[in-house]
Amino acid sequence: MTESLEYSALLRLIDERSAAFRSAVAAAPGLDAPVPSCPEWTVFDLVRHLGTGQRWWAAIVAAGPAEAPPAKDAAQAPREIEALLAWYTESNEMLLSALREAGPERECWTWWSAGVSPANTWGVARRRVHELLVHTYDAQLAAGTVQPMPVDVAIDGVAEFLDTCNSTPAAWPHAPATIQYHATEGRSWLLVLDGTGAWPAPLTVDAAPPSASATGTAEQLLLFVWGRLTLNDLKTEGDQQVFEQLIAWEPEE
Repeated sequence: MTESLEYSALLRLIDERSAAFRSAVAAAPGLDAPVPSCPEWTVFDLVRHLGTGQRWWAAIVAAGPAEAPPAKDAAQAPREIEALLAWYTESNEMLLSALREAGPERECWTWWSAGVSPANTWGVARRRVHELLVHTYDAQLAAGTVQPMPVDVAIDGVAEFLDTCNSTPAAWPHAPATIQYHATEGRSWLLVLDGTGAWPAPLTVDAAPPSASATGTAEQLLLFVWGRLTLNDLKTEGDQQVFEQLIAWEPEE
C-alpha cells in the first residue's frame, strides 16, 4: 500500500526534481525540440504542461475540501527560454508554498479519491513528486542527457502509481487476474483485478502464482507503468494479455 515518505521529504523531492527538470530543459536543443516519449509534444509543451499542473494543484491545495477543482490558470506560458524557466520556477514555488502552508493532512479535491491514495495534501505532494520524476526523464530524453533516477524515489513511484492510477472500485471487465511487479532492487508489488475493482494488495508467501508478472529495475517498471517503456523492455511471465487489458482499460466509476 502507500509508502511512508515523510511530508518534508516529499517537498524536498519536489524541489530537487524541479531543479533537474529545469536543467534538462535548458540543455535541450530548443523549445521546439521534440520529446520522444511524449509524441507530438515539444519541450515547450512539456514545460507548459508541468508548470500549469503545478499552479493548478497549488490552487487545489489552497482551496481545501471541495466537491470540484478550481479552474486552471489561464495565464499563457512565455515562449522565450529564460522567461519560460522563470515562469516554471514561479509555478513550482506556488505549489510548494501552498503545500507548506497546508501541512500534510489537509483534505482537498483529488481525482483519485475513490482509490487507495489519500485525498489530502500528502497524497498531492507524493503524486507531484512522481509527475516531476517522469517528466524530468522526458525532458532529459529530449536533451539527450538521461540520468539515472534515484532508486528509492523510483521504487516509491511504482507503489504510488498502483495506489493512485491502478486502484479503483470500478469492476474489472475481464476474467479475474493478478499482476506481480518485481524490482531487481528487491521490492515487489501485487495488483488484484476482479469484480470489486483494481487494488494493490500485500504479497504473502502462500499466495497463488500471479496471472502475469514483469521484472525490471524500479526505474524500468516506473517508466513502463507510465507508458514510456513497453513489455519488450521487461522480463515477463504468464499471460501478457492481462497487461494489454490493463493498459487499454478506462474504468468508469
